Amino acid sequence: MTPKISPFLTLKIPVFRNYIAGSFVSEIGNQMQIVAVAWQVYELTGNPASLGLIGLANFVPILLFSLIGGLAADNINRKKLLILSQSALAVTVTLLFVVTSLDLARPWMIYLILVLHSTASCFSLPVRQAVVPSLVPQKFLMNAFSLHSLQFQSATLIGPAIAGFLIAGFGVEAVYFFNVVSFLIFIGSILLIKAPLNLIGPKVKFSTDSIIEGVKFVVTSPILFSTMILDFLATFFGTATILMPIFAKDVLRVGPQGLGFLYAAPAMGAVIGGLILSFLHHHQIKNQGRIIIISVLFYGVSTIGFGLSKSLWLSLFFLCLLGFWDMIATVIRNTVRQMITPDHLRGRMVSVMRIFFQGGPQLGDIEAGLLAAAVGGPVSVVIGGAGVIAITSLVAYLNPKLRNYQGKDLAV
Repeated sequence: MTPKISPFLTLKIPVFRNYIAGSFVSEIGNQMQIVAVAWQVYELTGNPASLGLIGLANFVPILLFSLIGGLAADNINRKKLLILSQSALAVTVTLLFVVTSLDLARPWMIYLILVLHSTASCFSLPVRQAVVPSLVPQKFLMNAFSLHSLQFQSATLIGPAIAGFLIAGFGVEAVYFFNVVSFLIFIGSILLIKAPLNLIGPKVKFSTDSIIEGVKFVVTSPILFSTMILDFLATFFGTATILMPIFAKDVLRVGPQGLGFLYAAPAMGAVIGGLILSFLHHHQIKNQGRIIIISVLFYGVSTIGFGLSKSLWLSLFFLCLLGFWDMIATVIRNTVRQMITPDHLRGRMVSVMRIFFQGGPQLGDIEAGLLAAAVGGPVSVVIGGAGVIAITSLVAYLNPKLRNYQGKDLAV
């Protein structure tokens, strides 16, 4: 795996550079909002189980609307869909800002707004990922997805740290206001895109059969389906982010500023992992299946380390490792998925992926919140990390196609 190319190669392409810059600003706002919502709900209730309900509010729309959102990404002009979905997200964040500023916010209101926000995201995420292959040559696709993931993780690094200080100084409403502005900036960057974002190939019918076609493509593709199953189970057991307010307030006693650093630490490791991968072409990485499995195993080990830590610096170290291994697995999975998926199926593939990729952590948030209410946050995280190791070992044992996948044959 000898580095041979610039890690920022695709940033030389103006249309991709403009798109990723707007996406970066918007993602900073999104990551700030995640911190603000968790802190606000825990402050209002003081109950770890209430944090689990955040996951439920986010997951229900994913289950109901994600496949429809993916079909929309394969049926509607992708530039128009990007603008509409980002505008809808901006409206929901504006609602959070208004009810909080007027001191009207109640937990049920926040959950309801999160349901609306997650519904809009069901149409946003598939098209945001499906559009990337239209902006760069296919031979640079891994570099593009590495940078796409890198901007996401960089935002995850920067956003929570800013959010912690904003919450401490001005309250959560300041975070919501920033996020509204960030959506407007992203919409502006989308408007600047001149490249054709229509589909390549036959027009997709807006029908149940088209949804079934997308699902069938995924479940009958061994590599796609096995990596999504692993995604779902690992994130279900291993998610710990929803419990960060408990660690910041009750375990490590570092307040909202420390909370921001806890949220940002995984992104620091992910940025390092993303930079390493951005140097490489996809064909320079062999044994992709084993790399994915090993990365997820170390993700589980790092989760256990975080759960056992009683020191802020040690906690940040394990969270950094957690983010590093998560990034390695994520970029390789996403690159393989995009390369073996035809363009007219990309939106639906991403929507199915989202059910697994985000459904796992959202349901995991519920599990972690309820378990933390019963046995405490640290024990809940340790049990989750052990679950990641056990389930990854089982998936690897039962699925030799994933275990032995070399990345040479990109056919389904």
